[in-house]
Amino acid sequence: MLEKSFDSKTAEPRLYADWEASGAFAPIADPDAPPFAIVIPPPNVTGSLHIGHALNNTLQDVLIRFERMRGKAALWLPGTDHAGIATQMVVERQLAAAGNATRRDLGRDDFIAKVWEWKAESGGIITNQLRRLGASCDWSRERFTLDDGLSAAVRKVFVKLHKDKLIYRDKRLVNWDPQFQTAISDLEVEQREVDGHYWHFAYPLEDGTGEIVVATTRPETMLGDTAVAVHPSDERYKHLIGRAVRLPIVNRPIPIIADEYADPEKGSGAVKITPAHDFNDFQVGKRHNLPQINILDDFARINDNGPRDYQGLDRFAARKKVVETFEELGLLRGIEKTRHMVPHGDRSGVVVEPYLTDQWYVDAKVLAQPAIKAVEEGKTVFEPRHWEKTYFEWMRNIEPWCISRQLWWGHRIPAWYGPDGKIFVAETEAEAKAQARELYGRDEPLRQDEDVLDTWFSSGLWAFSTLGWPEQTTDLKRFYPTNTLVTGFDIIFFWVARMMMLGLHFMGDVPFHRVFINALVRDAEGKKMSKSKGNVMDPLELVDEYGADALRFTLTAMSGQARDIKLSRERIEGYRNFGTKLWNAANFCQFNGCARAESFDPAKVEGVLNRWIIGETVRTAAAVTAAIDSCGFDGAANALYRFIWNSFCDWYVELAKPILKGEDGAAKAETQATAAWVLDVILKLLHPVMPFLTEELWRQTADLGAARSESMLISARWPDLAESLIDPKAEAEIATLVAAIGGGRAVRSELGVPGGARLPALEIIDASAEVRRIFETNAAIIQTMLRVDAISFVAAPSAGSVPFIEGADTYALPVAEHIDVAAEKVRLAKEIAARASDVAHVMKKLGNPDFLARAKEEVIEENRERLDEAEAAKTKLEAALARLQDMK
Repeated sequence: MLEKSFDSKTAEPRLYADWEASGAFAPIADPDAPPFAIVIPPPNVTGSLHIGHALNNTLQDVLIRFERMRGKAALWLPGTDHAGIATQMVVERQLAAAGNATRRDLGRDDFIAKVWEWKAESGGIITNQLRRLGASCDWSRERFTLDDGLSAAVRKVFVKLHKDKLIYRDKRLVNWDPQFQTAISDLEVEQREVDGHYWHFAYPLEDGTGEIVVATTRPETMLGDTAVAVHPSDERYKHLIGRAVRLPIVNRPIPIIADEYADPEKGSGAVKITPAHDFNDFQVGKRHNLPQINILDDFARINDNGPRDYQGLDRFAARKKVVETFEELGLLRGIEKTRHMVPHGDRSGVVVEPYLTDQWYVDAKVLAQPAIKAVEEGKTVFEPRHWEKTYFEWMRNIEPWCISRQLWWGHRIPAWYGPDGKIFVAETEAEAKAQARELYGRDEPLRQDEDVLDTWFSSGLWAFSTLGWPEQTTDLKRFYPTNTLVTGFDIIFFWVARMMMLGLHFMGDVPFHRVFINALVRDAEGKKMSKSKGNVMDPLELVDEYGADALRFTLTAMSGQARDIKLSRERIEGYRNFGTKLWNAANFCQFNGCARAESFDPAKVEGVLNRWIIGETVRTAAAVTAAIDSCGFDGAANALYRFIWNSFCDWYVELAKPILKGEDGAAKAETQATAAWVLDVILKLLHPVMPFLTEELWRQTADLGAARSESMLISARWPDLAESLIDPKAEAEIATLVAAIGGGRAVRSELGVPGGARLPALEIIDASAEVRRIFETNAAIIQTMLRVDAISFVAAPSAGSVPFIEGADTYALPVAEHIDVAAEKVRLAKEIAARASDVAHVMKKLGNPDFLARAKEEVIEENRERLDEAEAAKTKLEAALARLQDMK
């Protein structure tokens, strides 16, 4: 017999170990099997599973289990990213905590050895956590972005792009993190709103005839100003264009230029231009050929380009000194408080500086053109489709991609410098030396570039480097292009777009045919989860409490394409109860002798109830198949829920009880075989979403009747059921019974009829011959499920009966003996009034433009949900009151 309940804590690790040991995660070897491949968005090697990972990887696992069961050579290729700055930070902090030397004290080689040591000990945490979630990745193919093979791919790509003049060195502005002394990507910049000031400075005209006032939130950067800009149509300043001001403190003349970047409506209409320390100013400087004066060093201290008494000062100390000096000079025209966005390093937490440095760049604009065309032509499709607009906007306005980082952990740039600064780009030092020898005519000492590559450079190759490229491996030929990429919207630019560009350039084809952008997981109130708010939900804690299946089903069922997920423990608990409901139904089937029959053919089933549940099974299988195939994960989960909970557990099991307890041996045997067949199909359909519980049920029901062809559910074939098994006549008959029972139960509940009370009859008004036949045939079922003593066919409801309509049929229940009709009318009227008040209150709020303008989207959404709930409750109560009014 089945265990009383499913014990996820003991079953999950046991089942996962069995799956992994069996080799079920690897794609089948059959060369005729169509390939289906997913590459995992590689989590940082420093990371641990968060709720976003849980959603993303659950959806990938649903897809891969589904396609595996459909007989495809399904590959889900896992791996981790070396995460340059994050990993280096972890190890540097460990060194500091231990009181050991800094990385610079250790030297590059010894520090890198320390990082590899840390990676060996702690770098596999997240992959083990993915196993706990049930992720059926092919771990035998697991990759790491610093593997030898992937490193070789990175070097080859760099060299080829450099040869094609698509990688070059340039002096441009970057996001600079003074804490780590490195350039960082936009993704690693966090915009924070902070209190600040606008300082209004007067710059005297060089000829002494007046002044021009500029405002800034960063006074220290004025030391690098090279112009003042005004709008060309601003009448206030037209006479000053082409003249100059003398920059205070520095005492350098700088021109007044005309540029549309200056906004006449903002501040004084005049803006200081510092090309080396502001991204907008950099573009203005390029348009006007202005000097670029960098006044900061790598640590954000004033460098030798600043006045002597400023040199070595921290930027914020320099800011204070600049303001004090302007005040002393009588040139401070005002200070106003402001709240403004300031960029911070997401790892370091310090203010990021726009910083002018020499870096390596990729000509992304050239690479972007084929990637834009591929999406325009539908070779790669985004789901939901509106994300294509986001992709196009970024790709069509793409800037050069800074790929160098001033770190030690990562792929070191394969470039070497000769004694005269000549650069030799090669895959190996030996090749670089050979190039140098050919140029110089002799061996010269070479120095390798100290920098490493942006982590996104190596992860941009992920779709083909993980399959063995540049070697022409069997996996590469079989699985590239991959089929589906499941990822978050926040890395469309940083990862998806770069994989598209590099995949097309090096493989001549898109890296994936479909990109599914998953939703954002929020808390139960729709707020973004954050540690500071204290509303973060740890997926591993949820797995411990509710089991992996319950969390997976919750995330899948709520993953609709058009909305974020509001996750609550109540939801997860509810879906755990759903699993328990199925387990109990399986227990019922086993207890009542339901077993697979050797010769069972669903097409030959005769009983109406059995023909109905077979048809429902066919419809559900088709719906789930279509939904998962199109990444409609929530549609699949909800179809499964409705079918398993309502059709199978609630209705089929209940309606089958009289048959299973009856004297008709043939009907009983058919029902037992049908129930076993349906249960097997349910386990297959539900397996991708709830793999542990279904695999355990598959095992524990293995010896019920005829043997299955598959010992493990993970390797079972997906149900392919003929539509001809759907019997419309059986559907109509069972639908009539279900409607009558459901409607009668609703009446009893709404009018407060005691649960244990038996009513004299279910009255059926003016029944047709077919309706009479259905209820006469199924009288025992109706009497049991609706707790009535008889079925009465009458021309009109009897005295004290409440009528209700279901479809084309009218019924009535004699309830007067069990309720106080007058009191019930009063109660319902009061509840209707209360709901009407709720509706009016919320409608007034939602009709207020001021509320809609000020309130957060989650608050507005919450009020819309409250309105829907109140209106639905009011409608239900009004229907109940109307029934009492219609009583005879």
